[in-house]
Amino acid sequence: MKKAIIFDLDGTLWDSSHQVLPAWNRVLKRHSEVTRQITIADMQGFMGKTIAEIAKIMLPELALEQSVPIMDECAEEEQIYLRERGGELYPQLEETLAHLQENYQLYIVSNCQDGYIESFLDFHHLAAYFTDTECPGRTGLSKGENIKLIIERNKIDRAIYLGDTQGDLNSARFAGIPFIHAAYGFGQIDSAQITIHRLAELPDAIKNLL
Repeated sequence: MKKAIIFDLDGTLWDSSHQVLPAWNRVLKRHSEVTRQITIADMQGFMGKTIAEIAKIMLPELALEQSVPIMDECAEEEQIYLRERGGELYPQLEETLAHLQENYQLYIVSNCQDGYIESFLDFHHLAAYFTDTECPGRTGLSKGENIKLIIERNKIDRAIYLGDTQGDLNSARFAGIPFIHAAYGFGQIDSAQITIHRLAELPDAIKNLL
């Protein structure tokens, strides 16, 4: 039986907000139609959302035809930063991944642009721990659909999803798999059967689920 843990990325495996913030603000300064700079609190509130969702929240005064291209530019700029600087890994990440990999296959499904997950994996040398990854920037699908795609593509028998936001919980429900809440991340959720407060708690938390 193939058992899997599927991870969200932002607020679950790392925090890239401090690295991404100056990259986005540099892009915003280039556009005369944008009169604001964003804060770290703004940035952390955007984590886990799609480009279009962030555009609506961050630049509500602009039509999507104007705001989405600006967000695409932000995404391109942030990848340059992240490949040079990386992000902040949550404590005991690699040790936890190595332990989990002994019994489970590991995957990442994140609401991000194509290349963002690769920036995380490449800078921090973590690619060997993950069997497959997916994102809407590559497929055009929702997070829930991408979770289902990962399960089907890799012929997974049982899986759980670890994430930090209500959107993550909703996506796991859509895919029909159990959810564990990463309470150390950025989001709040309406309910959770299982919650962890640090990554090192994950191996014990999944024993009864998988």
